[in-house]
Amino acid sequence: MTSGIRAELAFEDPSACQIAGFTDGDTDAKSISWSVAPETGQITEEFAVEGDPEVDGASEVFSYGNRTIYRFQRDHQGCCPCETVQDFDVPVRDIHTVDGALHLAIHVEDMEELRDIIVGIRKEFSEVRIVRLVHAEETGDDDLVLVDRGELTERQREVLETAHLLGYFDHPKGANAGEVADELGITTSTFTEHLAAAQSKLLASILS
Repeated sequence: MTSGIRAELAFEDPSACQIAGFTDGDTDAKSISWSVAPETGQITEEFAVEGDPEVDGASEVFSYGNRTIYRFQRDHQGCCPCETVQDFDVPVRDIHTVDGALHLAIHVEDMEELRDIIVGIRKEFSEVRIVRLVHAEETGDDDLVLVDRGELTERQREVLETAHLLGYFDHPKGANAGEVADELGITTSTFTEHLAAAQSKLLASILS
């Protein structure tokens, strides 16, 4: 039986990722990796970029085809998104930047673990958001449904995500409508309106 969840997280604040600062907003870094020197704790990071962008502050170490590998060193800062995620004993995977934002994937056992991690991360990085969730479970081909999140407005996605993270859909509830609305900075009636609209769109996709 397969189980678990793969979540892709995006850290929107460019200053949260030193690599994002090496390139302009139109250049994405891929294949990000790092190592830590046991004696000093100094971190060495490498990342790849395609094309011929202007990269400042990192040294070119290898080129192949249209891709160039850059390397730089830094001290352990304790404020790096990757390091913050790993504080929850969860390895990070598929790290890259998209339009200046750092994206990374993690694997967790269930939504409760993911919720705890997101709540913890937001203490350091309030703008982190979930951009993709893949839930692995046993299912027949006839049960597979493609849900287009693009049908939802940005506000509707934020309402759903916040409600889920706070346990609004749990039994018993981890938070009521008023508490979720307070977290979002909106009225309870506005929260319920956004929630109803989002649920209606999702159900239309699932049940059609």
